[in-house]
Amino acid sequence: MKKVEILNKIAHAGIVAVIRGETSAEAIKSSQAILAGGIQGIEVTFTVPQAETVIYDLQQQYQNHPEIVIGAGTVLDAVTARIAISAGAQFIVSPCFDKETAKLCNLYQVPYLPGCMTITEIKTALSYGADIIKLFPGNLSGPSAIKAFRGPLPTIEIMPTGGVSLENLHEWFEAGSIAVGVGGNLLAPAKNGDFDKMTVLAQQYYQRYQEVIHLK
Repeated sequence: MKKVEILNKIAHAGIVAVIRGETSAEAIKSSQAILAGGIQGIEVTFTVPQAETVIYDLQQQYQNHPEIVIGAGTVLDAVTARIAISAGAQFIVSPCFDKETAKLCNLYQVPYLPGCMTITEIKTALSYGADIIKLFPGNLSGPSAIKAFRGPLPTIEIMPTGGVSLENLHEWFEAGSIAVGVGGNLLAPAKNGDFDKMTVLAQQYYQRYQEVIHLK
C-alpha cells in the first residue's frame, strides 16, 4: 500500500486508539471493542506482550475493512520497527524521534510518527522524512502549541497524544490537528474486563469526532 494512502487513512480516521494491555489477548479484545464502536485507527503499543502477534492477528481479522488502519506504537528502535512492519503495521509511532527508525520507515515507505515537544525536535524529525509529528505528551503543551509550531513550520501535520478527552477533542481539531491519539480513559474499562463499556466510549468519541468535522 502506498504511503500516501496510509496517511490519508489516518487523516480520515481522525482518532487513533492507543492500545495497551497486560496480555496480548486483552489488547486484541480492546481493539475489537474499539473498532466495533466506530473508531478506525488502532495503534498497538510494544508495551503489549507479543505486540507483533496482536498486529498480525488484527490485520488478518480486518483485512476486508479497508477503512481501518492498524499501526505500531512505543517503537523505540529500528529493530522493533522492522518487526512491526513485518507483522503488518501500516504506520510506526515512537514516543521520541529516532533517526535509524526514520530511515528504516523511509526505506519501507511506511509513515513514521515520532513524538516531539520542541521546535528543534520537530525540525530534526521533518528533515529525516517524518510524515506526521506526534505531539507528546499533549497535556503538557495543549492545543495552542500547534498554532505556535505552525508559525515557523506552517506545513507540519500534528497528532497530539496524551491529554485528549471527549471534552477537549474539538479544541485539538480546531487548532489544526490532522488526528488525535486517545488511550487512557478509552482503555480504562479493560482493567475490569468491561469491553462493552469500551465500545460505548468508542462510539462517543466517534460521534464527537463526526460533530467536530462537520462544524469545521
